[in-house]
Amino acid sequence: MIMTILGEIRDEDDDEILPRKDYESLDYDRCINEPYVEVLESLDNKKARKYEAVRWMMVFVIGVTVGLVGLFVDFFVHLFTKIKFSLVGDSIQKCTDKGCLSLSLLELLCFNMTFVFIASVLVLIEPVAAGSGIPEIKSYLNGVKIPGIVRLRTFLCKAAGVLFSVAGGLFVGKEGPMIHSGAIVGAGLPQFQSISFRRIKFDFPYFRSDRDKRDFVSAGAAAGVAAAFGAPIGGTLFSLEEGSSFWNQALTWKVLFCSMSATFTLNFFRSGINFNKWGSFQLPGLLNFGEFKCPDGDKTCHLWTVVDLAFFVLMGLVGGLLGALFNCMNKCLAKYRMRHVHPKARFFRVLESLLVSMVTTVVIFGASILLGECRDLSSTTHNATLADSEDINSTVRQFFCSNRTYNDMATLFFNPQEAAIHQLFHQDGTFSPVTLSLFFLLYFLLACWTYGVSVPSGLFVPSLLCGAAFGRLVANILKVKLGMAIYSGTFALIGAAAFLGGVVRMTISLTVILIESTNEITYGLPIMITLMVAKWTGDFFNKGIYDIHIQLKGVPLLEWETEVEMDKLTASDIMEPNLTYVYPHTRVQSLVSILRTTVYHAFPVVTENRQNERDFMKGNILISNNIRFKKSNVVSRAGEQRRRCQSMKSYPSSELRNVCDEQNAAVEPAEEGEDLLQQMLERRHAPYPNLYPDQSPSEEWTMEERFRPLTFHGLILRSQLVNLLIRGVCYSETQSNATQPRLSYAEMTEDYPRYPDIHEVDLTLLNPLMIVDVTPYMNTSPYTVSPNTRISQVFNLFRTMGLRHLPVVNAVGEIVGIITRHNLTHEFLVAKLRQHYITI
Repeated sequence: MIMTILGEIRDEDDDEILPRKDYESLDYDRCINEPYVEVLESLDNKKARKYEAVRWMMVFVIGVTVGLVGLFVDFFVHLFTKIKFSLVGDSIQKCTDKGCLSLSLLELLCFNMTFVFIASVLVLIEPVAAGSGIPEIKSYLNGVKIPGIVRLRTFLCKAAGVLFSVAGGLFVGKEGPMIHSGAIVGAGLPQFQSISFRRIKFDFPYFRSDRDKRDFVSAGAAAGVAAAFGAPIGGTLFSLEEGSSFWNQALTWKVLFCSMSATFTLNFFRSGINFNKWGSFQLPGLLNFGEFKCPDGDKTCHLWTVVDLAFFVLMGLVGGLLGALFNCMNKCLAKYRMRHVHPKARFFRVLESLLVSMVTTVVIFGASILLGECRDLSSTTHNATLADSEDINSTVRQFFCSNRTYNDMATLFFNPQEAAIHQLFHQDGTFSPVTLSLFFLLYFLLACWTYGVSVPSGLFVPSLLCGAAFGRLVANILKVKLGMAIYSGTFALIGAAAFLGGVVRMTISLTVILIESTNEITYGLPIMITLMVAKWTGDFFNKGIYDIHIQLKGVPLLEWETEVEMDKLTASDIMEPNLTYVYPHTRVQSLVSILRTTVYHAFPVVTENRQNERDFMKGNILISNNIRFKKSNVVSRAGEQRRRCQSMKSYPSSELRNVCDEQNAAVEPAEEGEDLLQQMLERRHAPYPNLYPDQSPSEEWTMEERFRPLTFHGLILRSQLVNLLIRGVCYSETQSNATQPRLSYAEMTEDYPRYPDIHEVDLTLLNPLMIVDVTPYMNTSPYTVSPNTRISQVFNLFRTMGLRHLPVVNAVGEIVGIITRHNLTHEFLVAKLRQHYITI
């Protein structure tokens, strides 16, 4: 049984959350109205080049800003982490002999819980800043408007919160929040305004539409990936694969340029700060996997061989299974939070974050003391270089071990996650299989629990570290137990790719990101094969982690295409037939009534087809204007036939002239001077109840009234109607509509993106009897479909063109329904398909 509660549909059998109806689409399609046409007519080549130059400048500024944001986050994460591990490490060394390890644990708890508390409080200020932000940005680029997702306050809480989350020892990464932060920078910078600073406004008339804004968000998200991994090409492909539903060639070049700008900005400053070699460009991203190479002089060593591909396929299979298990467990935890944590006071979310921090800290400390093994330090001969210019051997931890040995568990737990990944990728010294197994299990469980708490948190680095431990375990077994000659770092990398691919289900972009991060093109084939196997295996059980969280939020995300079976449905099967519409000339009181009693964001502009129009026109200028507008926009078949006959008479053939004469006789008016269009309407349509065009729609309409033929002329948005009312765009009944004030395109878009609401309008300033002519401001050429159009065609048109509303118009120009995003979601189509089968 399916029931609807506050727009959220739940299936009681499996308790799945279906798309909510309070999410609206963005207006990606251009509104072709008279103000917009005036702008086009005034545009010449010089202005177009200026506009394009400004766009490129903004793309560059976005890239540089994202790089600086990454530098800020990385600097403070590194600073706080270094202070924490330095003080706690010294305390452990002193307390090992004195027996005061409880004080060391207390110090570590104070550091971690303080940092996590600050991060959680920042999320209380702006709840949208929680998590990685990738599901929300993916939804935004898909065309869904999510409140607060690209606000300045969200950016500040996200950027500051993630550095405290990572420094607080939680099993989270800063790469996901970097993508969200980049998207916010892309959305905000080109606007030169913010709701947090309402008084600061710049006269910057460019990019005042959702279409332009979404392009910049795509560039900002790609720049975030590029800054996080030093992978500009991977960032571009990420924005294409996981983000934008709408793409073009020009956008590809701009997004790549923005990604390059972010990468080299971050590279320039980090290389100068860490190595004091300004302009050397040695540190391209926040996460760098280091150089994979065999030891010098070892000619028998190979990074990978053809035989290893079989093991890579098996690792991809296991990675897909582990990723599916991770996603399933995290989904159950997310549902539990939605039922038992989120409905309570918001402070309970802070308590949950502190609980996770406390458990994580105790596990890290306890595992390092009780579960670590002392390994021989003399075998660590591979001197890889870390991002902070330290030798990799400087990150080994000798806690509770004698000289020339190190604690393998503490080496993985008592280091920043990036250093631990370097250890697993490049450390020649062996890690115990028991240590790797326990580390993988603990990290798997705690990372699954952590992702979803109320702190800014990424999932890339925890997944990479968890998968690297799995890959190193496989290499340990093959190399030490079976004596195979393999390169352990390659298996650690493939394990990281397998697990990450099994969790997020990305293929193209993740392959390129990992190749760019390793700077080793020969890894392309193994990584690609592993990711494909991991994705196919995981998809057999559930969706990727980001798609799961999108579904849990009830976001009406549109996939790339519909299932083949859905083509059994047509547009008429899924459209909304009960329309609320306006007339070309409508009284102010009617518009206010419609806007205040409905929640629709667009209204068809229509005229009615009725028999007694001539009587209506007598003495009523409002009715006359609407009927005249209809007659000037409806093609008369009789008139067209008469014009064709005039053309036929010019031919010498007598047969054509005879045919023309016969047709003229067939359409000859019954009464001299009677309008041909009026005759046609009288023959086609039966009489309908009299409803004046300025009347508001009523729920008490009869079936006959509901299905009155309505000639469709265009679409007008709610924001446009409110704008017209606020600016007094109307005319008196005693005057012509030519006296109505005209708004320019700049005035129409001045309040973007936060247009005033109808409830903010002072009704005492409005004259309810005034008439509004909406025809100059409506979109006269929206995309439309026939009622018989198949779902695959409707879906492709809606998604590819980035539509918000898709009118369904029959063969004679009458609107019969409207299709929105919610009518094309998978769940809605499945429900309609079930009804279709029942009807059959």
